Amino acid sequence: MAISFPVDIRTLKISSGPKINVYYPQVAHLKNVRLQRMINQAIVNQTQQLIDEQVGEMPTEVEEMVGSYEIKNNQRNVLSLSLSNYTYHHHAAHGMTFIKSLTFDLEKGKQCTLRDLFKPGSNYVQRLSALIHEQIKQRQIQTLGDFTTIRPDQDFYIADKTLVVYFQLYEITPYVFGFPMFPISVYDLQDIINEDGPLGRLAENR
Repeated sequence: MAISFPVDIRTLKISSGPKINVYYPQVAHLKNVRLQRMINQAIVNQTQQLIDEQVGEMPTEVEEMVGSYEIKNNQRNVLSLSLSNYTYHHHAAHGMTFIKSLTFDLEKGKQCTLRDLFKPGSNYVQRLSALIHEQIKQRQIQTLGDFTTIRPDQDFYIADKTLVVYFQLYEITPYVFGFPMFPISVYDLQDIINEDGPLGRLAENR
């Protein structure tokens, strides 16, 4: 393989005064310069989108903004990471946090959508929704309404041999429950995963 793991990650920072600090990752030292540029541009774009979403149309001043990231997977030519942004506006009842994730297949040189992880034509939405519905019951998670289905482009990240599907604050649960995260083993999806994609690679016992 052209890329050896782990990929080198460095931390960059956007700062505006003492109360606005956004840290985000950048990939370094890839031999494939075009791929490195694509990954880093995607990270910058998503970081900026989170900032824009927090500032948005809010009439009040931002009193605090903290951005951070976590590398969820950095092996077998699969890089998966999450970006978070917490912002508190003047006189708000509480701060608001958004999390977004990016997953890259470095073997194929592309960013992956949720659909890309599964075989073409497989009903991954129904399968994942059923597994999440079961977890909601087992874990006794209080939802804002009856959970029915995920979106085809639902937020996700990959962590080793696990696909983690998650929801934003207020998306399906009250604020107090935080971010509902649903870890699903690749082995529970083995019949529908794309064997040539990230999940297929991580499911191999080697």
